[in-house]
Amino acid sequence: MSEHLHTALSLAAKGLPALPLRKGKVPFGNCPACARNACGGRPNMKTPGPCTCPWPCHGWAAATTNPDVIDSGTWARAWREAAGVAYHPGGAGLTVVDLDNAEAMAWARASLPATRTVPTTRGVHWLYRGTMQSANAVRPGVDIKSLMQYTRWLGPGVDAMAVLPDAVRALTVRPPSTARRAPQTLSAPLSTHRGECPHRTPAYLDRGIAMAEQRITEAREAVHATVYRTFLAVLSKHGRCGCLTETHTARLFTAAQAKGESPRHCTDAWTNALTTLGLSHV
Repeated sequence: MSEHLHTALSLAAKGLPALPLRKGKVPFGNCPACARNACGGRPNMKTPGPCTCPWPCHGWAAATTNPDVIDSGTWARAWREAAGVAYHPGGAGLTVVDLDNAEAMAWARASLPATRTVPTTRGVHWLYRGTMQSANAVRPGVDIKSLMQYTRWLGPGVDAMAVLPDAVRALTVRPPSTARRAPQTLSAPLSTHRGECPHRTPAYLDRGIAMAEQRITEAREAVHATVYRTFLAVLSKHGRCGCLTETHTARLFTAAQAKGESPRHCTDAWTNALTTLGLSHV
């Protein structure tokens, strides 16, 4: 039995849902049956959880406390290639405050109640009892990992674990805006090009925009990159025939801004995608 498999089984026995990590400290990619969400089981806010595939698919949602799954033949290859073990904090009723630098650690010592700590390669994890929404970059060098997120297992840590304080929950609460502002859209047309439209029905375009909105909404990390890649995909498919309207771009910008992107970043990402595809001067 490999060291990582032994660790995962030990975590599962303690009620910590475990999963293997490959090189780069990331979960294993989906199997061919689940690639591009072909299985329909990708977790989201409405239906969290893994699909029925026995392979460790869908990132954090693959984490389990079932020893028969962890030590199954279908997971065997993953354990042979594993570079580490992760667990789903929210599934164990926990929240991890990930502090990545000295400034973040100093802030935590001054602002948060003492709790169990686990050293990391760059900083420290502070563990609390209780769950909440996960979020990245809530402060410089501070990430919150709890529901629908995974974190590396780096040991049990030291000191007693405190109850999740309101000060941590407040980190993901956005202050209300003093002015209602409509999501920013482009002030100029997408393109002056009006070629023959290959899309036979408006439903085809609407379906594509809906899928793009979902991709942005479900992003759990690397939101900037996800927004840009999504804009690039939409424009590569629909940007040359002139069928995109400001209503469509507003839907995409609204989805991106709901994930915390600024109007300026949305515009920059859209402009960069146009430039990459050679559409900015068409």
